[in-house]
Amino acid sequence: MFSRKHSKPQTQIDSLIGAGTTIDGNLNFSGGLRIDGQVNGNVIAPQGKPSTLVLSEHARVLGEVNVTHLVINGTINGPVFASEYMELQGKARINGDVHYTAMEIQLGAIVEGRLVHSSAAKQDKVVAFKAGSGE
Repeated sequence: MFSRKHSKPQTQIDSLIGAGTTIDGNLNFSGGLRIDGQVNGNVIAPQGKPSTLVLSEHARVLGEVNVTHLVINGTINGPVFASEYMELQGKARINGDVHYTAMEIQLGAIVEGRLVHSSAAKQDKVVAFKAGSGE
């Protein structure tokens, strides 16, 4: 009752950027996306809708990533925003600030940037507390 409902990660991959493929420009998607190639631009899913992005160990994104659920085993050069959950697998490399709500990091993953926790509790306060005056 007091906790925020999270969307379920997409278990189905709707789109695939294959190995050897390079996309120059921003990529907007919904549902599930797997990248095995390279994207030179931002990878963004619509706010408020469940989305899952999977980056294989050969994948590279040169730009911002903004999704609901994120699984990384490749490289991202740019800021990362995962509104619900992110997993950094052993070969993950991020060069940029990471904004997350829940994160799992495996041994070997590297983040060169700030980790910024976004708490859902801040938005869903049921009761606001006032500091006592001490009198």
